[in-house]
Amino acid sequence: MPPGLSELSETIALDPKQFIGIPIALVGAVFLSLGAQFQHRGVAKVEARTHGADKGLSVKQLMALLARPSWVIGTLMLGLAVVFQLTSLGFSPIIVVQPLGAVALVITAVLNSRVSKVKLNRSSVISIVLCVGGVGLFVLVAAFTAVDKPVTTRDLIVILIILAIVLLLFAFGFVVLRRRFKAIAYIVGAGVLYGFVATLAKVVISRIFQAHFEWLTVLALIGLLAAAALGGYFVQNAYSSGPPDLVIAGLTVIDPLVAVAIGITVLGEASQAPAWALIAFVIFGAVAILGVFGLARYHPQAKR
Repeated sequence: MPPGLSELSETIALDPKQFIGIPIALVGAVFLSLGAQFQHRGVAKVEARTHGADKGLSVKQLMALLARPSWVIGTLMLGLAVVFQLTSLGFSPIIVVQPLGAVALVITAVLNSRVSKVKLNRSSVISIVLCVGGVGLFVLVAAFTAVDKPVTTRDLIVILIILAIVLLLFAFGFVVLRRRFKAIAYIVGAGVLYGFVATLAKVVISRIFQAHFEWLTVLALIGLLAAAALGGYFVQNAYSSGPPDLVIAGLTVIDPLVAVAIGITVLGEASQAPAWALIAFVIFGAVAILGVFGLARYHPQAKR
């Protein structure tokens, strides 16, 4: 092999197996988009009949959602999205497949525009392009530089400690500031929590493959369920105060960025990535985040 190609092959941590997770994650993104649209419709109907949810959805409103066929169908579709996402994590590193949920943003934006008969303005379209473009380039770099590594006990303990702190902060913040919570606050909260859900799912899958299922893994499952429950509640509140494509934008950018940050700093999935790749991760991630806040500000259905 020529010297130049040899150096390139050493720089790129390419494992053909990790590409299997990409199409699986894309199918999950489709279900994520459809599920979000149906759930948003169910929340909107319940909110219209129960005089809104300024302080967050009540227990009565949450129970009413179970009687809405559209919300139930949306929940089943989101369940399928989770199944496909978990399957993709079994093949690929978090930083490769988790950001691919951004594909759901394009699908949701088109569907919501057709259903609500509200045309997206120029600023919203630019924001969507920034979200998807930033995430797409991030995944392109990650696919050729990321590596799957065994999850150590120390890694899991660090993740669980961080999650415990995050859960306490969000629970406290919601109790104290729930009257001021707007769509973007709920979305950020849900995105951060779902980032931990994806990470813990990856950890549990890895430890099962390693035949290392013990009390710490059970604790990870409990943390996963707690984060999923609080994140799910935040998502339903976000639907009541913002359009579905804004919710999906936040979840498909903030969620993977949190998971990716943990994957890089704790799990070492970018340990073999060259310096230029790390710089690219920061730049493309910042572009995607800029798109989310742009959509929150300029979307024609966004509530100020």
